[in-house]
Amino acid sequence: MIACEEVCFEAGEICGRKGCKGVIQQRDSDRGCSCHINPPCSYCTTPREYCDACGWDAEDDLVVQAEGAIYFAPYVHVEKVRRVLDPSKIDYTISMHSNSSQKVEGVYPPGTTRKDVEAKVEGTFGGRFEHFGGGKFTYIAYTD
Repeated sequence: MIACEEVCFEAGEICGRKGCKGVIQQRDSDRGCSCHINPPCSYCTTPREYCDACGWDAEDDLVVQAEGAIYFAPYVHVEKVRRVLDPSKIDYTISMHSNSSQKVEGVYPPGTTRKDVEAKVEGTFGGRFEHFGGGKFTYIAYTD
């Protein structure tokens, strides 16, 4: 058993919610991982931790949902908050698109050409624009 400073979330740790001394457990899933087909799968992203002593369940915890946590057992990965893009330069964010591509969404200043943007965001194996115009773009970068 591991004790946390305040409230814990991982299996094997002492719960700590409202003084609870129970140990957090992890529910077994009836399904297996299918990330090899379409990552991340629901097996890996569904929280399965719970505490019998106080009745806490990660799946119902609003704090876990609000932080946008993704569970890759036994580790928790909290997604980054989307930042405001700067339209005075070519600025973008990258997110998952498929197992062999990334979705690049961004902004650019007036006078910037498609070629200028593509030079900055092109994937290892090229890519394509889904949208380009009005100072905004969406690009699919092929990475594998």
